[in-house]
Amino acid sequence: MSKYALVTGASRGIGREIANALAADGYHLYLTCIHSEKQLTEYAAALSDRYHISCIPFIGDMGNADDVAALFSSIQDLDVLINNAGISYVGLLSEMSPADWRKVLSTNLDSVFYTSRLAIPLMLRKHSGKIINLSSVWGNVGASMETAYSASKGGVNSFTKALAKELAPSGIQVNAIACGVIDTDMNRCFSPDEMEALRQEIPCDRIGTPEEAAQLVKNLLHAPAYLTGQIITLDGGWT
Repeated sequence: MSKYALVTGASRGIGREIANALAADGYHLYLTCIHSEKQLTEYAAALSDRYHISCIPFIGDMGNADDVAALFSSIQDLDVLINNAGISYVGLLSEMSPADWRKVLSTNLDSVFYTSRLAIPLMLRKHSGKIINLSSVWGNVGASMETAYSASKGGVNSFTKALAKELAPSGIQVNAIACGVIDTDMNRCFSPDEMEALRQEIPCDRIGTPEEAAQLVKNLLHAPAYLTGQIITLDGGWT
């Protein structure tokens, strides 16, 4: 039977690797991003050619309810929702504008609400489905200079636990992956010296890879049905 998955924030980094992993497993894909239209369109075509699956790109803001509604107007079936879209903000909270605060919360947390609320009815029809939210270790413990990001990911964690309880009777699993330092463009704001200092703090003695995050997503898709409502940390033993 055909399987369908939606991956948000799929033009680069973790989302891009998740899309590749799911395509390799035969999933038909819906992929989103907000800015990189050419990059996403070309990647979707490449995945379709390589794995012989349908791969539909969508350019829109997952933190905008109207954009998400437009996306779902073309989705008739869905087995897996991967909420990966996210942005960071590094700086003092006292110097953060209300607009920047709202953008971080909208992209990282509101998006999870908007996509989940429209995915759930499609999954309820089949009494099955999996929602996986990409979170962060900062959602567990907080990070100095990243208050908005930490708050948004803490919200994702609580959202995950609560929704898992709500949907468990319907056979829908909801889990989150709390990533540590992963080698993505999001961390390009840090200098080489700062990244080296982070590496030295990690017991695994290296930065994680997007491929490892994608592998964990695949593992969760094959996890026992009893595994739900969990925040699974992927950080090399850091936190």
